[in-house]
Amino acid sequence: MKRILLFALMVCSILFQNIYACTVISYALKGEAYAAANEDDYMGFARIWFNPRTAERYGSVCFGLPDLQAQAAMNEYGLFYDFTAQNIDPTKYHPKNIYKGDLFFEILGKCKTVKEALVFLEKYDYAISSQVLIADALGNSAIINAGTKLIKSDHYQINTNFDIGNLKTKNYSCRRYDISDDALKNSKTINVRFLRDILNRTRQEGKLSTIYSNIYDLKRGIITIYHFHDFEHPYVIDLKKELAKGYRLEKISDHFATGFAYEQFSMSDRAMYRKEMILDEINKNGVQPTLNHYFDLGRNAVKRDSTINGVLLEVGVQLIKDSYNKHANGGIWEYWFAMPGGFKIESFNDKRLKAAAEIFDNLSAEKGIDTKLKNFIFELSAYVNLLQGDQNKAKEYYRIAANNSANTWPISFNRAKKMLAIL
Repeated sequence: MKRILLFALMVCSILFQNIYACTVISYALKGEAYAAANEDDYMGFARIWFNPRTAERYGSVCFGLPDLQAQAAMNEYGLFYDFTAQNIDPTKYHPKNIYKGDLFFEILGKCKTVKEALVFLEKYDYAISSQVLIADALGNSAIINAGTKLIKSDHYQINTNFDIGNLKTKNYSCRRYDISDDALKNSKTINVRFLRDILNRTRQEGKLSTIYSNIYDLKRGIITIYHFHDFEHPYVIDLKKELAKGYRLEKISDHFATGFAYEQFSMSDRAMYRKEMILDEINKNGVQPTLNHYFDLGRNAVKRDSTINGVLLEVGVQLIKDSYNKHANGGIWEYWFAMPGGFKIESFNDKRLKAAAEIFDNLSAEKGIDTKLKNFIFELSAYVNLLQGDQNKAKEYYRIAANNSANTWPISFNRAKKMLAIL
């Protein structure tokens, strides 16, 4: 069950990982405007989700890992953003007016251009450790971090893993930046093939690997996607057509033929791999038959799988994230990240919530589980019951989770206490 502790605490570090990941480019020439990016990470199973227009938000498409934080995104007007990991500590810039939510997802829903996004950003201090490149269909772009805002003055910009404020003094070391810069600075060509070749030359392999690569035609809303270093077999989406089909959440890998290298990479994190396989089984065979099978594995004295309960817990958490993403029209599960917007009282119907509740009830009845882990399960169970409209059961489980801070993980204890005060 130690793997679960890592999974639960991942929320505390997700925006502060010091990894040398991702290459992001904006490129405008001859009236055309493109963006391109390699998305690098230590895990696979990347998602794509389509978010149709609402009365409050523009339509958009997002790309990210199973936590469903958008690594990269583009809206129906061609406004694009993508992040790179940095070592920048935003606290040294003393941010005061911090947006209490997912700042750039909000910008995606409200702004059409880089100019509008920069006006929006004047209201808030940038308090994120990563560095973002934003670009639009007009050919404008900017790279922003907690201490620097660099507006594009040439026909291209590149965002990799050094503080863009150091570019002027050449105080940086990044071969991916240099390779991209060499290709772009004297170029007279702008098309998918040209950008594909740059992404191919700047991809990463190994434990930290390029999971997927995207090229965005910002004027036409066309996105060309390549999966796990295969630049010969693209998947192309027309955003306008896809948004007309309604909300969807999919695995990027489902749009590509299975490859041995990606399978081996994905299996390097055994618990994550098993979680994803169980989710696939649920989609294929249905919730109840799948859960009954794995509950039996956890209880069967002869065939007992000592790790299955930990994997099932992660399945339950993922089911909530997936259902909430749909409910929030593509937004993240703010409660999981202890954001203020996550503590509102709301309820909605989704069969995935019922499945998550069944998983948590089954696990909370298990004997021999660490007290802190069990209280974490009760806290999640409380939240799922709240989303399903059962406030009495939610209060009961929240009281258990918030009974003793010494027996509950801090983030779980604090969420439970806050929810009890609201209820």
